[in-house]
Amino acid sequence: MPNTSQSRREFLGNSTLAAASAIAVGNALGVSREVKAAGPNDKLRVAVVGVKSRGKSHLGGFARKADSDVTVVCDCDEAFGAPTAQKYGAKFEKDVRKVVEDPNIDVVSIATPNHWHALMAIWAIQNGKDVYVEKPVSHNVSEGRRIVEAARKYNRICQTGTQSRSNPGTRDAMEFLHSGGIGEISVARGLCYKPRGSIGAPGTYASAVPGTCDFDLWSGPAEVEDPLKRPKLHYDWHWVWNTGNGDLGNQGIHQMDLARWGLGVEGLGDSVMAYGGRVGYVDAGETANTQVSIHQYGDKRLVFEVRGLKTDPLRNAKIGVIFEGSEGVLVLTSYAGGYALGPDGKIIKKFGGGANHFDNFKKAVKSRSVADLNADIEEGHLSSALCHLGNISYRLGSETTPEDLEGSFSGDDEATATLGRVMSHLDKNGVSTKKYPLTMGKKLMLDGETFKGNDVSEANAMLTRPYRAGFEVPTAEKV
Repeated sequence: MPNTSQSRREFLGNSTLAAASAIAVGNALGVSREVKAAGPNDKLRVAVVGVKSRGKSHLGGFARKADSDVTVVCDCDEAFGAPTAQKYGAKFEKDVRKVVEDPNIDVVSIATPNHWHALMAIWAIQNGKDVYVEKPVSHNVSEGRRIVEAARKYNRICQTGTQSRSNPGTRDAMEFLHSGGIGEISVARGLCYKPRGSIGAPGTYASAVPGTCDFDLWSGPAEVEDPLKRPKLHYDWHWVWNTGNGDLGNQGIHQMDLARWGLGVEGLGDSVMAYGGRVGYVDAGETANTQVSIHQYGDKRLVFEVRGLKTDPLRNAKIGVIFEGSEGVLVLTSYAGGYALGPDGKIIKKFGGGANHFDNFKKAVKSRSVADLNADIEEGHLSSALCHLGNISYRLGSETTPEDLEGSFSGDDEATATLGRVMSHLDKNGVSTKKYPLTMGKKLMLDGETFKGNDVSEANAMLTRPYRAGFEVPTAEKV
């Protein structure tokens, strides 16, 4: 709650604006009602949607707290939703459309598969709810921008689930970087070195969808995969393009967000180029398990490395970010901290300390101030979009050889060195690029949040997707 007269005036002003705009909020499902933002002393009534995996953390963040409680649990698979609702003394609901319409809910907290994030968030916002949405906030670039527009239009608080942004250790590291602690940063290198095994042979699996799951609701905006072409429905949706974004958009989004933040850059940059492949085994997955994405921001570069096979750490980091500066290096080895090295390679500063990201969200909901958010939806959109851009470049690429890849990087020492480490990694895992060819992605130039230049129509088409009737993510005009 604000504790100064100035912040109190800001709170009242923001609340007045929010209340005035809320009267005109149109229900996305065809009903219109007046909504009221939660006040600074109200106990927030929260609906958690998706409780099999990440949703458990959401329950821990909101349930049975002094300032919030979970009153509704929503999951289209009742095998997970019903017992969870019973455990927390909450109402169970299978259909999120009923949840967003419920006038007795203040907050919708979303931990579903990626393909549902944007539409669910927009529906909730249009119905006057504040939203906490997991990363990546979208399944494609356009969706993320639509959530931002909805949040701004209806004056809703929308937090992204990139919890590192609330950790004091991470925030101290960013302040150190931005104050010139390692000089001028030239490269931020995100790492997602997370071994993943095969998800099973490709085929048709008529019994893969549990009988407890409403598969039409589970599919939502995405194509209904009938029959499923992988052995398991849950979690392995990450590795097919219809519903997931690979580990770049799964784990990597956290480190992508930190890399972009540390570089201190705006927007999506000037260009993107990615290469890699799904190597080491043949399975039902489609996304790359070995991938490098290169994003250029003027004279600064963001490089992201995904390695899904067994790998050694780089500068003691496997899930982390390395910032290369003119006067040293800073390495984030966890969600909450790391260390900085000076020009002589000796540690000059350490960072550490965690915090509760859900508490930060609740603070902003009570104050009605977007400025109180550590991970506002626009930050989440931009970092998610970088992941999507890397995947677009990769998917538009063609098979290549290591020699041709190296030739394409002629004169670029950093890119050549990165490729060299990738090839050494594959060799250590016994991967032959003749058996598992790599793909060289298309280099794409950017103009804001669209591609520019010749022959980019296919790339621009991939900034969005076709939607099923009744599950369309609205256009900018209809948000």
